Amino acid sequence: MLSKNEVKYIQSLCHKRQRNADEVFVAEGPKLVQELLLAKVDIVQIYGMKHWIEMQQTPSINVTEITETELEKISQLQTPNQVVLIARQQLPANEPEIKNQCILALDGIQDPGNLGTILRIADWFGIKQVVCSLDCVDFYNSKVVQSTMGSISRVACWYKNLHKWLAGIEVPVYGALLNGKNVYNVEKIKEGVLVIGNEAKGIRSDILPFITYPVTIPKNGGAESLNAAIATGIILSHLVRENSQ
Repeated sequence: MLSKNEVKYIQSLCHKRQRNADEVFVAEGPKLVQELLLAKVDIVQIYGMKHWIEMQQTPSINVTEITETELEKISQLQTPNQVVLIARQQLPANEPEIKNQCILALDGIQDPGNLGTILRIADWFGIKQVVCSLDCVDFYNSKVVQSTMGSISRVACWYKNLHKWLAGIEVPVYGALLNGKNVYNVEKIKEGVLVIGNEAKGIRSDILPFITYPVTIPKNGGAESLNAAIATGIILSHLVRENSQ
């Protein structure tokens, strides 16, 4: 049985301010929770329904059994799914490694689903570092966490003044632009930064001077634009070396 204070606290974690104050995040559903358990994230507490707990081969002392009604109260999903996990945020201790690395830089990504999917795509291509502009959606937003499908445990994320950060690095900077070079004709890279812009406005004008290699995905059909996450996946599939993982 959850107390009213427990329910209230778990509900409060939908707010960035509370998550950051306690340096925790929330993940839900058997598949995502299992991914995070395998990744050995630092677990604060797990709230699971009886049948989910009984399915666990390695019981945890941090599990509280809850009813379906209690799950509905603490879940942030439209359709609650068996288990809610609270874990410690993985805050990167150092600056991003630049040399011999492929890094994503995100300029004003606002949609949580887009950011989560981009992190999952980065993980697929072996990219372990993402630098976000200060106005990007929160890395630990619950919709971001859900969209990563576990990749959040394998990709480090920094929030920085993108203008200042790009001014201080000395590696090639690629940018997804409409007037760039056909990405199908671009050689795969050993190191560099790929900048992906805002869903509606693209890359901001103050970032453009830092882009040394503008690239574009050639358009053959009638669609006006590509989703930011889809564009990221297409570009990375042509830029990233297979042995860069």
